Amino acid sequence: MEFLIESTMRLILDKLQLWVKVKMCDLFRYGIGQARSATLDDIEVVHSSQNYLVLNKRYDVLINSDDRNIKVTLEHQIRKLIPTLADPKLVHGFYFVHRLDYATSGVICIAKNKKAAACASAAFSKRKTLKYYIALLRGHISQENETIDLEWAIGLDSRPESNGRLMCIGSNPYCEKPRWAHTRLLILEIGYFNNEPVTKVMLKLITGRRHQLRVHCDALGHTIVGDFTYSNRKDVLPYRMFLHSHRMILPTSMENLDVSSGDVFQPSDLKNWVPIQTLNTIDENSYNKLDGI
Repeated sequence: MEFLIESTMRLILDKLQLWVKVKMCDLFRYGIGQARSATLDDIEVVHSSQNYLVLNKRYDVLINSDDRNIKVTLEHQIRKLIPTLADPKLVHGFYFVHRLDYATSGVICIAKNKKAAACASAAFSKRKTLKYYIALLRGHISQENETIDLEWAIGLDSRPESNGRLMCIGSNPYCEKPRWAHTRLLILEIGYFNNEPVTKVMLKLITGRRHQLRVHCDALGHTIVGDFTYSNRKDVLPYRMFLHSHRMILPTSMENLDVSSGDVFQPSDLKNWVPIQTLNTIDENSYNKLDGI
């Protein structure tokens, strides 16, 4: 009984310490002007046609939510930006043909009609879509391997503390129903962020498992900078997770999309990011390397 009480008290104290740590970091980030919450206007149109709307999603924004207390989601932003596009027959108003994590920024596509949604979904299911991401990873990846194939099965983390929300590498004994997953990684730059070693990379999804890029980078030993979840809740200081959906090629029978939201992790835009060596630039040659050409 005493052991149970002691364990419970230790768990409560650990949670309290974590809460205090996160709140202190929030205050620090607010103090340097980088913790501003998202607003309904934090959205950028990258492409708009008769069939598709492509947006540049801000980091720390949910796609949609059933919680009425959450006032800023991508759904809410689109409703304000283009109120006539919302379909009252749909639960969340729009045809979201794919998704991005709450913490991930960048390119996301919304179909404007049912037929366009079906065509886009077919392209995704048949793996005809090409998606490229840019990320900053902890540590310096070996410069001898510019292009790295990451092929680890990914499944659901069954541990109680996961609450059914985390994914894991299939070799872990607590990993349930792992499925083959494949990511390609290309080193762009080696440098330092806040005086700590960091590698800037371009990532390409071959498969599309939940949290795939985050889990694969963590398994590689180079967790994405600011990834609170997969850093075992330790990476709390950065104001965001540095993962950005950079480019998407979506070929459909209705329209062929090739859209990009640029590079948001440049020294001119990102404080305290200092690249010291460039191995690859963001150009067609880099895309070809990731495509295996």
